[in-house]
Amino acid sequence: MTQAALSKDHPGYGHIGETAPLVPMSFGTLLRRVANEFEQRKRIFDLPTGRFWKPNDDIDLGFDFLGRRAATPVGPAAGPHSQLAQNIVLAWLGGSRLFELKTVQILDALDIARPCIDMQTIGYNIEWSQELTLAQSLTEYVKASMMLEMLGRWDPLADFVHGGPTGGPGSHVFDMSVGYDLAGISNERVAAFIRGMKDATAEIDILRHEIPDAFAEFRDLDFNPVLSDTLTLSTFHGCPPEEIEQITKHLIDVHDLDVIVKLNPTLLGYEQVCHLVNDHLGYTDVIVKQEAFAEDLHFDRGVELIGELRHYAADRGRRFGIKLTNTLVVNNAKQWMPEDTMYLSGPPLHVLAMSLLDKLANALPNMFDIPGHDGDVMVSFSAGIAKTNLAESLAAGVNPATICSDLLKPGGYGRLAPMLSALAGTLRSVEASNLAEWRSINQAEAVAVGQPSTIAGYAASLQGDGGEAYSLAKNERTPREVESTLEMFGCVACNLCITVCPNDAFFSIPSLDGQAGRQQYLVWSELCNECGNCMTFCPEDGDPAMVKPRLYTDRDTFAGRSGQGFLLTADGLEAREGSETDATIVEALLSKPGGNPLG
Repeated sequence: MTQAALSKDHPGYGHIGETAPLVPMSFGTLLRRVANEFEQRKRIFDLPTGRFWKPNDDIDLGFDFLGRRAATPVGPAAGPHSQLAQNIVLAWLGGSRLFELKTVQILDALDIARPCIDMQTIGYNIEWSQELTLAQSLTEYVKASMMLEMLGRWDPLADFVHGGPTGGPGSHVFDMSVGYDLAGISNERVAAFIRGMKDATAEIDILRHEIPDAFAEFRDLDFNPVLSDTLTLSTFHGCPPEEIEQITKHLIDVHDLDVIVKLNPTLLGYEQVCHLVNDHLGYTDVIVKQEAFAEDLHFDRGVELIGELRHYAADRGRRFGIKLTNTLVVNNAKQWMPEDTMYLSGPPLHVLAMSLLDKLANALPNMFDIPGHDGDVMVSFSAGIAKTNLAESLAAGVNPATICSDLLKPGGYGRLAPMLSALAGTLRSVEASNLAEWRSINQAEAVAVGQPSTIAGYAASLQGDGGEAYSLAKNERTPREVESTLEMFGCVACNLCITVCPNDAFFSIPSLDGQAGRQQYLVWSELCNECGNCMTFCPEDGDPAMVKPRLYTDRDTFAGRSGQGFLLTADGLEAREGSETDATIVEALLSKPGGNPLG
């Protein structure tokens, strides 16, 4: 739909108080969905097996994340793709092996206005941390970890996810993310979350009793209780450097963690950011907030802080890294999302983040673990990573390359496996069998043309003609539209609502005889946070999250919400008042063979 500013009575605007929080599906329900969908449709959470990633026999895409081995260098960034258990399973099936879990904080009952994601062209958002309680977040990550261990051993999946030298799916790493200040992070409730991630034995013992018969062989599995012992620190824009230092030391000393500090693109300075975004890339409609630069960490102090924290961690036997970058604070000129400030991501952020890495590498020679520098500070990266730049980004030395904006585009989690296949093909084309060899080849080529390092050459390219791919001219095309109004039953059946939803809140069922359209689309209402992404990409005029039949599995949630809706019960379907006529059609759809994903 055309993205004009939404009025406050629009069903996609500002649902504070009206939209109930996300209600995660139970562990047993998720596993029953997996077994039923795979048997009936050869899919898991709507992802077809053709989009599952299988390790290569001849190419090793693995890397070391702060000393832990991950079988691929990609995964979801802390955000909408790493909050619920099914998010993480979908990313794993697509080939992710490093998971930067969604940032949690002491304020775990947030009111986030809707819509909160705008991917019409590049990427903007106004959502910033978990939408679950701390206890729910821990449970989701335990569920996800247990599911990955089971699915990696589940015989029906062996032909689809096993491969490589070990014959298995390859190792993975969960990286915690917490924010945003010392008071919150040192609170006992956040401390309990971190302890639970380091030893999830109690949660595992509770959840194993929910394992359904389809996975009965795993009820006594010796699940790994250590979900994570690394952490990426996210701080507010404007967080004083002294507080960043104190938080990092607290996490090392109190929790014995290896720590990564996420940095902001504001380190480049206001003039350089404006030059790259507005002048070089042509985003003249992006209004960078100058006051954010005055409040944020400045470059010279950032350089000092990196050196200080590196030594502090090493002296205590811990590892330290940086993450580039957080999103960029800009004015909400579009007014499609209901806040004065929004956060920019996607293509322009890629140019900013790589330029910042080059600037930091020049200021701190031999500090970073990247080609041409050979230091020990790992550089994690999340800024506009896509299939077209993954190989170049990894050649520059970043470990890992995490992804958000690209996964919010059509294809969703299904974009991961082609991305990894293309990466393997690139390595194969130069006879590199692993990422280390790939980086060595690129570093030698950079030196041969007079560049000191791969990142120097890549940043120079992005700041020159190579930046064209990240410009407004190359990224201003909006999603296609058709002149029709979206209805509950019958649509163009483009499938976009399914693939662009990070929470797998949509699913489809073949139409009944006489119905318009090939497929009918339904919504798991409890998994929908009305982020607005499906509304952006739907070619028809309407909000799929509100228009399509909204299903519930939890009676209390069903009772607490308004609008059209249908409750699935053991005895059948219950309709909310006013939805009775449509209930007959919904029930007929769910009764079709394979129609109900829950079986």
